[in-house]
Amino acid sequence: MSNRFEAIKNLSNSTQSNAVKQSRITDIFGENVFKGNTAREFLSDEAYKSLMTSVNAGKKIDRSMANQIANGVRAWAESKGVTHFTHWFQPLTGTTAEKHDSFFTIKSDGTAIEEFDGAALIQQEPDASSFPSGGLRATFEARGYTAWDPSSPAFIMEIGHGKTLCIPTIFISYTGESLDYKAPLLKALESLNDAAVEVCNYFDRNVTKVTATLGWEQEYFVVDEGLYNARPDLILCGRTVFGHTPAKGQQLEDHYFGSIPERVYAFMRDFETESYKLGIPLRTRHNEVAPAQFECAPIFEEVSVAVDHNSLLMDIMDRVARRHKLRVLLHEKPFAGINGSGKHNNWSMATNNGINLLAPGKTPKTNLMFLTFFVNIIKAVHDYNDVLRASIASANNDYRLGANEAPPAIISVFIGDYLTKVLKEIKERVTDKMDETDESLLKIDIHKSIPELLLDNTDRNRTSPFAFTGNKFEFRAVGSTANCANAMTVVNTIMADTLKKFTKEVDALIEKGEKKEIAIMHVIREYIVASEKILFEGDGYSDAWEKEAARRGLPNVKTTPLALDAMVTKKAKQLFESNNVYNHLELEARHEIELEKYIKKVQIESRIMGELATSHILPAAIRYQNLLATNIRGLKEAGLKEATYKSQKEMLEIISAHINSVSENVSAMIEARKAANNLTDTRSKAIAYQEKVKDAYFDIVRYHVDKLELFVDDKEWTLPKYREILFLR
Repeated sequence: MSNRFEAIKNLSNSTQSNAVKQSRITDIFGENVFKGNTAREFLSDEAYKSLMTSVNAGKKIDRSMANQIANGVRAWAESKGVTHFTHWFQPLTGTTAEKHDSFFTIKSDGTAIEEFDGAALIQQEPDASSFPSGGLRATFEARGYTAWDPSSPAFIMEIGHGKTLCIPTIFISYTGESLDYKAPLLKALESLNDAAVEVCNYFDRNVTKVTATLGWEQEYFVVDEGLYNARPDLILCGRTVFGHTPAKGQQLEDHYFGSIPERVYAFMRDFETESYKLGIPLRTRHNEVAPAQFECAPIFEEVSVAVDHNSLLMDIMDRVARRHKLRVLLHEKPFAGINGSGKHNNWSMATNNGINLLAPGKTPKTNLMFLTFFVNIIKAVHDYNDVLRASIASANNDYRLGANEAPPAIISVFIGDYLTKVLKEIKERVTDKMDETDESLLKIDIHKSIPELLLDNTDRNRTSPFAFTGNKFEFRAVGSTANCANAMTVVNTIMADTLKKFTKEVDALIEKGEKKEIAIMHVIREYIVASEKILFEGDGYSDAWEKEAARRGLPNVKTTPLALDAMVTKKAKQLFESNNVYNHLELEARHEIELEKYIKKVQIESRIMGELATSHILPAAIRYQNLLATNIRGLKEAGLKEATYKSQKEMLEIISAHINSVSENVSAMIEARKAANNLTDTRSKAIAYQEKVKDAYFDIVRYHVDKLELFVDDKEWTLPKYREILFLR
């Protein structure tokens, strides 16, 4: 019996997962996190104040104080049964990393003790050459450092019966370049804070800090473990490279927001419990559009913490799913013909006195502050849309973007009818020479249509990659496997850069004698005029938008190797260096790393296509081909007329043609891969893999394999079919 039928048999005979113990969320929330009352309990007043000052004001912690904090953290961890600790970081592999050390040590006199000092808390030394570095680190240059990030609280990870103290850190090379997602994000947030506070002070001198906030929405598929294990492509690629569309997919739209299957529900409750213990504030769960697809979303948090929590969640989901004999698929496009998965990044900014800068207030002054930040982000997206596109580029996401289920590769901004009218009024009513009569414009009564609590003032446009959705912008184009930090680093950097330019232009007008409010409105108008081509309210999936975008001069870069070019332009280097986020070496290294990732992913998919075609598809098809040939021969020898086996003969001819096409195209694909591998320039190799391997052969090989799936006897087909993977639980 093949793995496919064994998996179906086991699924049919399996019982539901054990019930998950339900606890009140507030009773367990954050119980494995070192913050709040826990930190107060285990730290002296002096140590606690030092830690909080670092978290809230970004001040460095003295090493002597770090010893006190480390002792407190160890005492807390040991009280919960922890024996080991690790620096938990997010290297450029796209996953998280950890190296565990025990508290146990032996002193010079042979005494065994438990110890965790400030030095161990602050810094560790993983092998930097073993992680992607884009040439920053050679094989013989192994030294790199993880450095404690106090802004993210320490936490305890429970895996089975083991518990490990995790210290969130950044990861840098021996020479100081960042080798992770976290360090650049923290720099971008600092740059945004500086720029945004300066702009806020035009309206409110009490604003001393601006925090970027993020609420991600994580989409994912859940499939049975046995069926997953019978699909080598799912195991190695995270997606199916073959599979004919089932008779029923998502066309009835009956899965979206439907009742959650019991087995999946038990899994959800289990991973939510694990998440709550780690302080991940999950709020929402539901069925998504595609069969076997689901989504969860948390309450908004400060960006860097939200990024950590999303990375943690993906690990938790994978681990918990295995307990339930399930597997989570986070790939952007695991199945052809149905929706893929994204990770919508809902982004906003909040001041230290509780004002959401993307939510209008009740007075002309607060309306003007809202308009200022609102228009600046539109201008930022306009000026740096190519860099924004590069931030979400990946081999996985190329399968999803523009596939009538996700935003296109064209970056545009949706703001809704009402705000479009507001911007149009500002644009048309303000003249080049402004005077006091124009102050009437400041009294635009926005708050009547956009109340402070912001019941939706705009419709949602799911076809827009960057949409205003009430009191935040939703960056919908981020892929489901992506680390949010990459996109958030770019969003916060381009906003910081635009705000700095805005401040210079406003100050220049004020120095010329213009009233502050009039100067602000003047620059806002200029920004509206300069960036209006990025605004689009229609259907981003349509062919008409592609033509319109081209007329407007908006780029439509559909493939990752070309999209990544925007990372290393003179403009990008100036952007990131002037905001102290990346230096040119770090940008070039990341460009190299992302190209290498693309090459390797396409290479792996090409290899698994060849392997499955050779060892699964063709043998099954040839066996059925032989059965048909034997049947025809037997009927012919029995003296029956040719008309009696006409259908079998036609089917044999069709199957034989598909067999030959699969064999020929797989062989040609292998040769194309060999040719690509001979190229030494990474960008050229990535383009060759995209054009000469992926684009040239993936679809054609799949077409013929999927046709064979329709014709070959079901008992001969060894790979689980879509109807089984998507609908059997």
